[in-house]
Amino acid sequence: MFYCSDSSMEMKKRVSLELRNRSPAEVAEMVVDNCRSSDGEVEGLTDEYKELEILSMVNVGLSSLSKLPSLPKLRKLEVSDNIIVGGLDKLAEKCPNLTYLNLSGNKIKELSSIETLQNLKNLKSLDLYSCEVSTLDDYRESIFELLPQITFLDGYDQEDNEVPDSEGDNDNDDDDEAGPPKDDNDDDDDDDDEEDEDADSSEGDEDEVGLSYLMKEGIQDEEDDGDYVEEEEDDEEEEEDGDVDGADVQGEKRKRDAEDDGDDDDDE
Repeated sequence: MFYCSDSSMEMKKRVSLELRNRSPAEVAEMVVDNCRSSDGEVEGLTDEYKELEILSMVNVGLSSLSKLPSLPKLRKLEVSDNIIVGGLDKLAEKCPNLTYLNLSGNKIKELSSIETLQNLKNLKSLDLYSCEVSTLDDYRESIFELLPQITFLDGYDQEDNEVPDSEGDNDNDDDDEAGPPKDDNDDDDDDDDEEDEDADSSEGDEDEVGLSYLMKEGIQDEEDDGDYVEEEEDDEEEEEDGDVDGADVQGEKRKRDAEDDGDDDDDE
């Protein structure tokens, strides 16, 4: 967005600079604050700005809005700190979808000057702060009665509740994200779920470790039993070998004894 603080710049030239090589139909927001209207009327804007949604003309010396072009999509109009006295009857015709109007700091003195705003059926927020009309007795009650379609006057509703930021930023449009508000306890629930998952994971790991341990113990027991069986077989083989060796020894002894007996007989 291009901003110029030179209050001597003509409004028409300023509008031209704001285009920045775009066509008027491509512009959705126009800010021409602090420039100068040569005759107190809107200058430089035409019906070609048919897509314009936000228009700000703060402190440009406006005394009337009678030359405001047809802006069918305009939602927000800022014309504070000008010298507007009245002549607001053209707004309903030129800007039928207007939802926010800021007339603060103008020369509006009488309730009758804003009575014509009844025709702005979509108007939700109106600012008349620092206008002389705001000093009248029962000012707020009178405005809310005169304009039943508005929700906020000078930033507050009838119960003195301040306009929410979303209302001011989005000009009372329903641009907020859809869905129910997030519960503060949702984070706690998520943390609990994560803790439960961690606990389940830990239990699963413990079960796996225990199972692995039991399987390992079983394998070790089988190996030990196998070793024991092999040792018994070795012992049996050794015993059998011992028996054979003993028989051989006894046979050899009997053979020698027989030979010795034979020798004795020969000697005789």
